[in-house]
Amino acid sequence: MISSLDLSKSLTKEEYKEKKEKLAASLCEKQRLLWEKGVSTLILIDGFDGAGKGKVINELILPLTPKSFRVHSRITETENELMHPYMWRFWERVPEKGNIDIFEQAWYERVWRDRFKEKTKVKAVGTAFNEINSFEKMLVDDGVIMLKFMLVISKKEQKKRLAALRDNKETKWRVTKNDLLHNEHYDEYAKLCDEMLVATDTESAPWTLVEAEDDRYAVIKVMSAVERAFAKRLESVDSPAVKDGKFLPEGQYDLSALGNVDLTKTLSRDEYKIRLKAVQKELRELHSVLYAKRIPVVLGFEGWDAAGKGGAIHRLTEALDPRGYRVNPTSSPNDIEKAHHYLWRFWNRMPKDGHIAIFDRTWYGRVMVERIEGFCSTAEWERAYREINDMEKQLADHGAIVLKFWLQIDKDEQKRRFDSRANTPGKEWKITDEDWRNRENGRSTSRRSTR
Repeated sequence: MISSLDLSKSLTKEEYKEKKEKLAASLCEKQRLLWEKGVSTLILIDGFDGAGKGKVINELILPLTPKSFRVHSRITETENELMHPYMWRFWERVPEKGNIDIFEQAWYERVWRDRFKEKTKVKAVGTAFNEINSFEKMLVDDGVIMLKFMLVISKKEQKKRLAALRDNKETKWRVTKNDLLHNEHYDEYAKLCDEMLVATDTESAPWTLVEAEDDRYAVIKVMSAVERAFAKRLESVDSPAVKDGKFLPEGQYDLSALGNVDLTKTLSRDEYKIRLKAVQKELRELHSVLYAKRIPVVLGFEGWDAAGKGGAIHRLTEALDPRGYRVNPTSSPNDIEKAHHYLWRFWNRMPKDGHIAIFDRTWYGRVMVERIEGFCSTAEWERAYREINDMEKQLADHGAIVLKFWLQIDKDEQKRRFDSRANTPGKEWKITDEDWRNRENGRSTSRRSTR
């Protein structure tokens, strides 16, 4: 892909000035309209060392309203980020609805520069590409405008620019040993870039290659592409979504799993106390081992109202060091959470290595209550199965233990527990009109846990 570029493309100062003025005015107006429509934009500026990424970003943001955009410069891994799945740090930074977030390099570091340094293991490259494509598709399917630019310069031009930077005492610090090494092994470096581009040039998030030997040409090409993307979205922003989100092939899944649960299984109170004490002791010991070995754990609890999720979590956490776990009750999202992809709030609560995150209701609300109540479209809940599986796989690939529990009771037992709560002082707050309404409608989770 890179070798086919004509790097001699350029603009005169007069052409640059004329085009830039028109584009700046259009970008400013379209940014305002997209902000009013609640459409967010994610722009990735990547490229070869010395290709002018900083200049392109600076010129691109000049016409934009500062309060509606953020720029994320090259992200250096923090200790906390290293203790989470790789994409966690980028989920934290995805734009709110209506805003623009601009990233320099970002998630492609792992499959290009780190790969060149052999920091990324060969067997991990395929997984990394899949995680990137999944991340980008989730955001695009959620309505985010995704733009990716690769700035390309030749080996000769790169060497010239790096030398100029090193000869200036004010910019000498910007040239690193890695920059010089990349230039020395330019062909190998470019080959890895080509492989990366091919693997991640998807229909959802295609790459735009930018001939960057002439700074003016590079700036105008990027600004023009952003302006066209804004205009295209504004033409269709009020149209209903037509994307097919289907993921589950019909007839290939056992839909009677809950009906096959044996609800007659019981324990006597004495046996319960003995077994509970024994397993809590073992949990306490294992928690210390998990922390020492830096193994993260994600526990998700779902089930019918009054099935005992809170009680199960309470008994579980009695055995754990409170410094090493966090219980995350999932309720209706707040305004900030609503302004992001629905998985954003769950990614933000994932545990760092050695810690435990417990979710009292989970991301499965997307395909249960949100689906039933009509809080999301058919396409949204259908594709959520794939998105949820992708998220859980990323956690597991990182080394996390992911366990999900469904607590099942029948309708008669639920009625008995509802009545008990309603008639027991100190517990009546646990039963609401919504619980009764959901029971009558046969819904599995409370509306309080939805969007």
